[in-house]
Amino acid sequence: MAARDRFSKKLTCPQCGNMGFAEASEDDHSSRPHPAFAVDRMPRGFFPQRASNFQETYIIRCECGRKFPFRSRSEAQN
Repeated sequence: MAARDRFSKKLTCPQCGNMGFAEASEDDHSSRPHPAFAVDRMPRGFFPQRASNFQETYIIRCECGRKFPFRSRSEAQN
């Protein structure tokens, strides 16, 4: 079984301002073709719209109907 990096991400809907923290994880091995990204816990008011192996293409839907990627490509990583 592969080791997984786990992290929290603050989600904020750009339309209604709904916010909360998501718990996510991905594979720790750089030799794999994809990181097997997964949101393990979504905050209240947010739902997965389209699951993906990559943060940039994992789409979240807010209860107001706005859809947005889990992480934008221009967002800084800490």
